[in-house]
Amino acid sequence: MFSVPFSRYILYPIPWYSFLIVLGIALAVYLACREERRVGLKKDTVIDLALWILPAGIVGARIYYVLFSWDQFSSDLLSVFRIWEGGIAIYGAIIAGLVVLVCFSRRRKLSPLLLCDLIAPGLALAQGIGRWGNYFNMEAYGLPLHNQALCFFPLAVRIMENGEYVWHMATFFYESVWDLSIFFFLIVARRRLLRRQGDVFLFYAFLYAAGRFVIEDLRMDSLFLSSSVRVSQLLSSLVCLGILVRYLLLGLKSGKLGNSPRLLCLLLAFPASGFQLVYSLSGVFLSGSPLSLRLCLLAGSSLILILSLFTVYTSVPQEVSHADNQA
Repeated sequence: MFSVPFSRYILYPIPWYSFLIVLGIALAVYLACREERRVGLKKDTVIDLALWILPAGIVGARIYYVLFSWDQFSSDLLSVFRIWEGGIAIYGAIIAGLVVLVCFSRRRKLSPLLLCDLIAPGLALAQGIGRWGNYFNMEAYGLPLHNQALCFFPLAVRIMENGEYVWHMATFFYESVWDLSIFFFLIVARRRLLRRQGDVFLFYAFLYAAGRFVIEDLRMDSLFLSSSVRVSQLLSSLVCLGILVRYLLLGLKSGKLGNSPRLLCLLLAFPASGFQLVYSLSGVFLSGSPLSLRLCLLAGSSLILILSLFTVYTSVPQEVSHADNQA
């Protein structure tokens, strides 16, 4: 019944896509404002940050998309500015937003890590909500499904192809579930587990990248750096590796990485990271493999990395957070 959206518009001319993105942003700002009070920041710091970061995020999301889809715009340069026709990418928004956040933090003499932690849970929530805009736009779907046992909503959606509807993987739904899971984890863990400044954002970035690495391989609308290199998949693998190395260095500095469980975890983590990098750069080496095998390998590597991150993190000395200092 719901495998095909009943309308693209919530109320013409307002599309569901725009409504859901605005809703996600509003909830993200609300959550950050509540956290702002808890950590003792001046009132309206989050609002001031949002007024800078949101426009920058939209521009960054568009630039990222245009750069890796240049053939689509090269014959009509004015189409670059017609953003209402579609074409934005979340990684571009995050990169641009981080640049603006760092500049904002320097101007206000605030910790950029504190501000990143402030917005990370809301960002995951906004992504989880916004992904449903792809459903109403009938985009960001995955490979066609031939097993009728899997052809049901929301696991799959029907897309019009050559005059008839074909069942496809609902990859927007998979990512929405993953993003919302990250949100709930961060809300719980930021006061009980993630005590160092920057931990909340880094765990958000790591978990999102680990999931996106797998889901991206299923999508049919990926942005490509070359004929076989999916940009978001490569970036996801680099994000995971970079964050894991950061915590590894902190763990080595503490001298608590010598016991066998942590050491074994590390021995598994770097082959998993290596596999993801090699796959990202030349995914064709598994292109002839069954989808189920490929999916198991990709999901398995991400799971190993996630377990490794949590294992290594337990060896990192915990610092008292800014919020604890205010208590």
